[in-house]
Amino acid sequence: MISIREAQKKDAKHIHRLITELAVYEKLEHEVKATIKDLEISIFDKKQAKVLIAELDNEIVAYALYFESYSTFLAKAGIYLEDLYVERSHRGKGIGKTLLARLAKITIENNYGRLEWAVLDWNSPAIDFYKSIGANPMEGWTVNRLTGKALNELSKK
Repeated sequence: MISIREAQKKDAKHIHRLITELAVYEKLEHEVKATIKDLEISIFDKKQAKVLIAELDNEIVAYALYFESYSTFLAKAGIYLEDLYVERSHRGKGIGKTLLARLAKITIENNYGRLEWAVLDWNSPAIDFYKSIGANPMEGWTVNRLTGKALNELSKK
């Protein structure tokens, strides 16, 4: 049976493991700089994000990391889902859908305007899954990001 719960600080090592597995799957492991301690501080001490944990037979097998966003067009907060990851050996068991259903419930309970996320354009299994639950790709939108040197340079202007 799948159970979903809010993560606790003691789960940081499991969250870190799953983040690393996600990065390997996305071919982005070289970008993972976070440590277990970093996660403990940012998620549990500073409360910069929230995490739902999925357990199957008392084993942590998936997570969803999210934070509050805001829509000026709706004049409402929303949820931005940064990561949704299910261990490869546990895919196809409804765990991802259960996590998304819980996030949808949190969105509705808080009278938020939307639940949104990004997906890599090559990740056909994820895209197909998201379409199957009624998600709409945001055609015409391109994600932009400032990090590292470019971010530092802009901050000095």
